[in-house]
Amino acid sequence: MVIALRHLALVAAVCSAFAGAAVAGDKEVTRVNAFGGSCIKCELSGRNLSGARIVGANFSGANLMASDLRDARFLASNFSGADLSKADLSQAAMAGANFTGANLAGARLRATEAGGVVFGSANLSLADLSDVEAAGAQFRRAIMAGVILRAGDVRGGNFESANLSRAVLTDLQGQGANFSRARLSSANLRGADLRGAVFNNVDAGMARFENSDLRGATLGDGSFAKASFRDADLRSANLAGANFDGADMKGSDLRRANLHGTDLSGARGLTQSQLDGACGDSRTRTPRGLTIRACGVRVIIHREIVRTPQSPPAPPAGPRYLITSR
Repeated sequence: MVIALRHLALVAAVCSAFAGAAVAGDKEVTRVNAFGGSCIKCELSGRNLSGARIVGANFSGANLMASDLRDARFLASNFSGADLSKADLSQAAMAGANFTGANLAGARLRATEAGGVVFGSANLSLADLSDVEAAGAQFRRAIMAGVILRAGDVRGGNFESANLSRAVLTDLQGQGANFSRARLSSANLRGADLRGAVFNNVDAGMARFENSDLRGATLGDGSFAKASFRDADLRSANLAGANFDGADMKGSDLRRANLHGTDLSGARGLTQSQLDGACGDSRTRTPRGLTIRACGVRVIIHREIVRTPQSPPAPPAGPRYLITSR
C-alpha cells in the first residue's frame, strides 16, 4: 500500500504512532520502510528500523537508543542531538546526514557509508566504526575515547580538537586528515596510512605509530612523549617544535624530515644514520652523542581537500514523501 502524504503533520503523526506502538509493547516497525518529514524528540528507543529509508527527515533530539538501524538509509536527514547510544547502524548509508551533538556512545557503525557526514561534537565513545567509509567526514570536537576505527577510511576527515584517547585506529586510511589539537593519548595507529595528515599541537603521549606511513605529514609542536614510531615512515615529514621525550624511534625513516626546534634529547632507539638524512637547526635537541646537520628544508604544502556536506534541508511542507508498507 502506498499512502501519499499531503501534510507534513501527517508524517509527525506517523512518528507518534511509532512511539505509541512501544507503549503497546510492539517493538517491530518494519512495516514502514520509507518516510520523511519531522519527528523531533520522538520516542523510538529499541525499535526495529532495519532497512528503513529516511529521506530529508528531521529527527533532532529523538530517542533511538538501542534501535536496530542496520542497512538503513539516512539521506539528507537531521539527527542532531539525537540519542543513538548502543544503536546498531551497521552497513547503513548516511549521505548528507547531520549528527552534530548526537549521542552515539557504544553504537555499532561497522562498514557504514558516512562520507562527508557531520559528527561535530558528537559522543562516539566506545563506538565501533570498523571498516567505515567516512572520507571527508567531520568529527571536530567529537568525543571518541576508546572508539574502534580499525581499517576505516577517513581520508580528508576533520578530527580537530577531537578526543581520540585509547582509540583503535590500526590500518586506518587517513591520508590528508586533520588531527590538529586532538587528544591521541594511548591511541593505536599501527599500520595506518597517514600521508599528508596534520597532527599540529596534538597530545599523543604513549600513542602507537609503529609501521605507519607518515610521509609528508605535519607533526608540528605536538607532544609525543613515550609514543612509539618503530619502523614508521617519516620521510619529508614536518616535526618542527615537537617533543619526543621517551619516544621509541627505532627503525623510523627520517630522510628529508624537518627537525627544526624538535626535542629528541630523550628519544630512544635513534641512530646517527637516521639523523644524517634529516634537517635540523641550532634549536634541535638530540640524544647525547648524536648530532644533526643544520640545513634548510623545502616546504611542501599539503592542501587538505575536506568535503564539507551541506546542512540537511528542513523537511518541506508540501506533499512530497511517501510511506510504503511491506
